[in-house]
Order: sequence, then structure tokens, then C-alpha cells
Amino acid sequence: MTAARPGPAFSVHDIPFSTYGSWFGISPVVAENTHAEDLHLVSHQTGMHAVLRLTPLDGTGGRAPTRVEAVPDRLSWVGHEGRIDLAYETPDTVRLRGSGLNLRLLAAARDLTPFSGTYFYREPHADTYVFTSYETGRRYRITLLAGTVAETAGHQTLGSADRGVTIGAADGESWEIAVEEYETARRPYVASATFDQVVDAVRAAFTAFCDAVASWRSPDTPAAELAAYVLWSAAVRPQGFVTRTAVLMSKHWMDKVWSWDHCFNALALAAGDPELAWDQFVLPFDHQDESGALPDSVTHSEVLHNFVKPPIHGWAFGHLRQRLTGGVGPKQLTEAYDKLSRWTEFWLTMRRTPGAALPHYQHGNDSGWDNATTFDPERVVVTADLAAFLVLQLRALADLAQESGRLDDARRWTREADRTQAAMLDELWADGRFVARSADGGTTWGSSSLLDLMPIVLGEYLPEDISAALAHRLESHLTEHGLATEHPASPHYLSDGYWRGPIWAPSTVLIEDGLRRAGHHRLADDISARFRALCEASGFAENFDALTGSGLRDRAYTWTASSYLLLAQAHELRRPEPARTAVV
Repeated sequence: MTAARPGPAFSVHDIPFSTYGSWFGISPVVAENTHAEDLHLVSHQTGMHAVLRLTPLDGTGGRAPTRVEAVPDRLSWVGHEGRIDLAYETPDTVRLRGSGLNLRLLAAARDLTPFSGTYFYREPHADTYVFTSYETGRRYRITLLAGTVAETAGHQTLGSADRGVTIGAADGESWEIAVEEYETARRPYVASATFDQVVDAVRAAFTAFCDAVASWRSPDTPAAELAAYVLWSAAVRPQGFVTRTAVLMSKHWMDKVWSWDHCFNALALAAGDPELAWDQFVLPFDHQDESGALPDSVTHSEVLHNFVKPPIHGWAFGHLRQRLTGGVGPKQLTEAYDKLSRWTEFWLTMRRTPGAALPHYQHGNDSGWDNATTFDPERVVVTADLAAFLVLQLRALADLAQESGRLDDARRWTREADRTQAAMLDELWADGRFVARSADGGTTWGSSSLLDLMPIVLGEYLPEDISAALAHRLESHLTEHGLATEHPASPHYLSDGYWRGPIWAPSTVLIEDGLRRAGHHRLADDISARFRALCEASGFAENFDALTGSGLRDRAYTWTASSYLLLAQAHELRRPEPARTAVV
């Protein structure tokens, strides 16, 4: 056993235990907002599916009372009679070792039908047992490396039954198994390293990743290592529709790549792992359709096109270029220009009504702010946030065109940016605020949603009086913990109302950046500090109660972790050099 630093401890009730590249994790979270008593092997191939239930047993065969401990390299069940440890040997194989406690591994689903459930059998003439799952379309093989199989249940059984094995060992001895996820067939498992060597290898891999993406961390950024783990453990290898190594939004139920979430992960990874960062940025563009639209989301077995997401990609690419170690090469610049051009043309041609200067959303989901109160009167609407994002994307394209010698294109994009911004101010700025407008007519309305203030992302491009007015209104959305997405005094405010109150990471990062570029540094600093403190206290949830700071919904969300890393790094780099304290 090594005595090296184990990395950040975390609760598996919040963050699943997994490893870089794996499509499964170990977690009690078996469905949306559903926690089981036992930890499960939960796969994310063809969706989120609990496959195996893992139960520690005492010497009498009853459930052993244990506490679960997790650090990046190892998961442990610790009880009075002994312990069980689990570590990833490869992305598709875990090793388990126990002493003093037995382990029962059962199929999570008791019912087996011709179309669902998990079939279980023993391989002939071997201490090897296989579960084959309809839900994931994969097999899960248990190979005994040391100890004994104390009991089996449901071997070749159809219908409803417990199916699985119990592993144990004689008093004072330890047992060990390997569990693999694979497709149709695989050669017999042969251990190539000891359990301790497996743990050491995982620790080294995570440490290298953390040192790359958060080399700037200090005692003043105490959540940086855990944020890095959330990203590292949510990465999956290319498979199915996932064309590149991808960081899922979570290895809980939000196990997809949505077409704006990925931008924040790309930015956080850029300096430390530029290749992985580039893959995050480009992945949704691998599924760009003939109209130029990006999909709503991509995951293992589906690509959804029923909605889109806002065009923040010009904003993101501009920051990505600055952050990528070694910059962006000519091939990548050409690729980015072509993809961003098609995405922009979608908004200019497919989402502008005849004669309109501004594009529209067709539903709140298109904005990423699904149920924001901006969309209460109507859903097919022209909004200032969309116009602002499109202006930034048009200006990014103009810069790329200028750089590559496409001078006519550069002038065209610049003219379009100027026209779009002018139309936004002329049509949607009224009585000191931005309003939304029906795409079918001239009806306009305001709301108490933070979405109405998102044009602050234009930063230095905004007139000073409008910038100041937006900054003033933004301050009224600030709670102790950060920016509430619905004003807390609004009658529509809901503490767990998704985009009708809770604090979200992407809006925080976009607003903080826009304020800073507009010269509102004090307010930007305040917003950054409150959000960083929120994550340090409450983790990396999908969103947070704006008044209590409690984490809400999916509790292991990668764009939240990425946003913390972005803001924490920027804060560290703004501090005077002598004030920084290196991590030892």
C-alpha cells in the first residue's frame, strides 16, 4: 500500500465513482432523483441503467453496516468486521478486493422478459460468471481471482428471480475479483497488476490530469481538485454517436453533451489538455445538419434535433483561442470558420421571419433557459440575449475571415453584426430595459428573469448608459450566493424552479465576463467570489437554491465544475504574485 496523497474525498451520493474514459460508474443514484440503499454499477450506454447491485455482507450473510469512502483512485466499504475496496484497472474493468466482509453482486433487475432485464449464467469449467443486459446491450463478467464463490443464485433462470453471486474468503484471508463491461465475447481475464498497483496507476493518472488543468490551484481555491475530478471522471471514450473523447454533463442522469454546455468544459480544459478541449468544442459540430443547426444534445445512442441551443460558440471560440496551449493552428482555424459560418447562417436564414432583422427562439429550450419567465407570454419570441450572442458570433467570424484573407466575408460579417446590434437596441431596448417581442407581431413584454439582462455579454460593444443600466439591474439579482435567475422578489420565483430562481453556472460565467469587459470590475469580482464560495460550500450541482445555497437536481454537473475552474483560475491570476501560495 502506498502512502501518497489520495486526492479529494467526496460523497458518492453526490458524485459517482468512475474513471476517465469509462461508460459506467459506481453510485447509489440509479435514476433521476432516485437513490438506492446499495451502490450499483450504473452504465450509460444506451441511456442510464443500473446493472449490478453491490451489497457488503457480514459473516452471517446479512447486510453489513458500512460507511462508504471515496477518493479518485479508490472506493471503499468500511465496516467493523472488515473492508472492501474497488478501483478501475481500465475504463471497462474494475477490480474489487475484500477481507472480513463478503460481497453479493446481483442483477439490479429481478424480472427477465424476452425484451428486458438481465440474464445470468456461469461460463463452463471456469470460476467466471456473466450477466448480459438487454438495457445496455452489454455483458458484465465476474472473474474470481482469489477467495471463493460462497453462493450463486439464478444461474440460467428465466422470469423473476435474484441472479448473481456472493464472493468471500476464509477467516483472515482476502478475496479478489475483476468485473468487466464488454460486448459479445472477450478472452479470459488475466490480471496484469496487483490491486495496489492498479490503485497507484489511477492515482498517478488523476494527479497528472489535475496538475495539467489546475496547475494554478492554491489553498485559496480549495475545490479545484474536486472540480477536476468531476470533469475527469465524467469523460467517456468514443463510442456510438459520441465521436470523440467526451466529457458528459454528468454520470448521473444528465449523461449527455448539450450544445452549449460543452463550451464551458472546453474552456476549462484548454490550457491543460488542449486536445481534449478541442474535442469538447467540436463534438456537437460533428452532427451539424444540412441547415447548419447543431443538435440539441448528443449521447451514446441518440442525437436529438428537436431543439437547438443558443449561439454562444463565437464567444466561446474567442476565449478558447486565448486559452489553448500553443494556440490554434491553420487547420483548426479553417475548421472553426466553416462550422461557425454554417451555424450562424442557420440563425440568419432559418430563424428570421421575412423582413425581420432579428432572429427568434421557438421555445425556451432553444435558449438553454427552458422555463424562464421571459417565455411565459409566448414561446416563439425575439429576445435580446439571442441577438447579443449572435452579434458576438458575427464579430468572431469577421475576425477569423480577416485573419484568413477572406476580406469580403469579413466586411459582410461586420455589417451583419452592426445591423443586428442596431436592431436589438432599436427594437428591444425600451424604458431602460430590454424586452422580448412576439415573433408574429409587435407585442413586447418584460420579465423578472435574469435572461433579459444577458445582453451584458456584449461587454465593450454596449453603449455606456445601457451597460450601466444592466449592471444596476444585475445587482438586484444578487443574493448571498450569486445571481438568481428569477428576481427573488418576483411572484414567479421558485427555490427549485430550474430557470425560475436557482443560480446556474453558465449565466454566471457569461455575465461575469461581460461585466468585466464592460469595465464593471467590482461587480464582476463580487459575482465571481460568491459563485466560487458557493461551489466550495455546496459542490458542483446542476444548479443551486439562490437563497440557501443548497445544491439542486443533478449533483455532479461538469459545466458547474468547469465554471468554478474558470473563475478560480482567473481570480488566482489577477492576484499580485507574492499573494499566491503554491500547492505542495
